[in-house]
Amino acid sequence: MRLYRTDAFPLPLPAGHRFPAEKYRLLAERVAVWAAPWMEVAAAATPYELARAHDPDYVAAVEDGSLDARAQREIGLPWSPQLAERSRRSVGATIAASRTALQQGCGVNLAGGTHHACRDGGAGFCVFNDIAVAALLMLDEALARRVLVIDLDVHQGDGTAAIAAGEPRIFTFSMHGERNFPFRRVAGSLDIDLPDGTGDAAYLDTLRDALPRVFAAARPDLVFYLAGADPYRGDRLGRLALSFEGLAARDRLVMEACRRHDTALVVAMGGGYADPIADTVTIQAETVRLACQLFGDAALRQAAARHG
Repeated sequence: MRLYRTDAFPLPLPAGHRFPAEKYRLLAERVAVWAAPWMEVAAAATPYELARAHDPDYVAAVEDGSLDARAQREIGLPWSPQLAERSRRSVGATIAASRTALQQGCGVNLAGGTHHACRDGGAGFCVFNDIAVAALLMLDEALARRVLVIDLDVHQGDGTAAIAAGEPRIFTFSMHGERNFPFRRVAGSLDIDLPDGTGDAAYLDTLRDALPRVFAAARPDLVFYLAGADPYRGDRLGRLALSFEGLAARDRLVMEACRRHDTALVVAMGGGYADPIADTVTIQAETVRLACQLFGDAALRQAAARHG
């Protein structure tokens, strides 16, 4: 099992920007305390790989900085060479985690989950759709036969659903806040809207009921799990009310379902906008720790257990 980090490629953002880019460095540092021997930096995604899910003209515009002002507003991040490099690296980390998962059972991207990016443009702090790129690449290379996306970010995975539309080998499941971004949805294979204020019990009951149906319909050999920290009750953009314990129970439900169905698992972090940012880092570090405890080799399991 390997954990792929991208914190060496920071985003230069204006002072006061609301995207908490610092969380990637903080998460990698937190996890490295006990998992450094299993952490790597993946190669950047190539234009060929990105074109599995994105229009080549859009890929080129991100690369050369010719995105117009409207496209940058949709993304919500100002263009810079560092943004282009960071975005390629994040996708590359999910590709690498996918290859690791198919060989060893599980791979983790300590970033990723950029599910709002569509074929011809980005949105909602997402430049490229790492999940869609990696899923289509694994299918194209015949490394996977059927893919399931379990998107538990608080925001609906519209970009992933749009890119996967018409591809019968990809099943997209998104469970999210009904009154949250994006406000124009793209229907996936299964979408579950949750009312504002949904807490641990209702959330976990809904997920527990949905997972058997999702696995039966998808019949996957590869699962992408977007473990968003933003359903947390202290998230600035979330509107749901899960506790630390509820989010950890959510992660366990998903990961144990993957183990029961003997599927390879790729974990991506998704969103998280808690104030303080340390809460997001705590939630996502626990997601990583649980994945290592359930899927790692003996030494990694022991390291994860010591920090539980």
